[in-house]
Amino acid sequence: MNRDTRNHALPRQKISTTVRSNIIGRLIRTAFGLGSWLAPETTAARAGRLFATPLAATRRAAGQPLPADGRRVDVDADGHRVVAYVWGEPARQPYVLFSHGWSSHGLRIDSWLPALTAAGYAVVGFDQFAHGRSPGRQTTLPGFRDHLLAVGRRFGPAAAVIGHSLGGAATMLALEAGLRADRVVLVAPAADPIDASRRFAGMIGLAAHVCRRMRAQFESRLGIRFEDMQAHTVVPHLAQPALVVHDLRDREVPWSEGERYARFWPHARLLTTDGLGHRRILDDPEVIRAGVDFIEGRTVGDRIVSTQDLPYGFA
Repeated sequence: MNRDTRNHALPRQKISTTVRSNIIGRLIRTAFGLGSWLAPETTAARAGRLFATPLAATRRAAGQPLPADGRRVDVDADGHRVVAYVWGEPARQPYVLFSHGWSSHGLRIDSWLPALTAAGYAVVGFDQFAHGRSPGRQTTLPGFRDHLLAVGRRFGPAAAVIGHSLGGAATMLALEAGLRADRVVLVAPAADPIDASRRFAGMIGLAAHVCRRMRAQFESRLGIRFEDMQAHTVVPHLAQPALVVHDLRDREVPWSEGERYARFWPHARLLTTDGLGHRRILDDPEVIRAGVDFIEGRTVGDRIVSTQDLPYGFA
């Protein structure tokens, strides 16, 4: 192969991959769109299975080597095995517990390790069921909550818990259910599973009435209403100090969802970034510094106030 051929082969390959992805996406949307009207109950069940299945990338990403000085610990989580990662000695040090997001994994805490360990904290991360090195194929937000609770029971009360994306929602629900942590840092947290289901439905071409059926099927199986997992329902009852960090240009979980946490959580503050998006925000040095400062007890971010006369505001 000559140089000119090599130079043009990769662009064609990339274009071919993009075309295949677009075709597959259109086929999926067409199938769910037709199924919404021809077989709504069956289509709702199929959509639910897809909604509860993490992307395969979570397995590949978790295959990276364990960061220095870390060790693997298997934790029993209500009959499921989840893989945890530990730095330091949580039994003898204050420790920080990390709750990762959907289709992610516990080693996403690696960017925080130098700052947290330098401040004297042990760190515990873990792969949710059906994520990373943990077994399973499907899980849900209540499953995220339950496995976070199990890891918290295994290692005891935490100095702080850090939750990213859906891991932020799981943190909120776990705190409501008894997870013990002195302080909370939520990065780009998901606040509303109803809105998340609607975004998912729009992505796959699922009709709105079938999306509602999908939620009803989940509620019947899991024994919890989607409304009872919305941030504005849960966080008014939480007493821990919390820092919410969210980016204005987050395309996966809108900034307004992070703002909702800060507005309804009695002792929460909001730190807004611009241009970090949904994923890079977790690794940003300034965000990490702010998070560790907050865990250490320093004031970070703005207090959001909400009253009947002032629905939104900074103080």
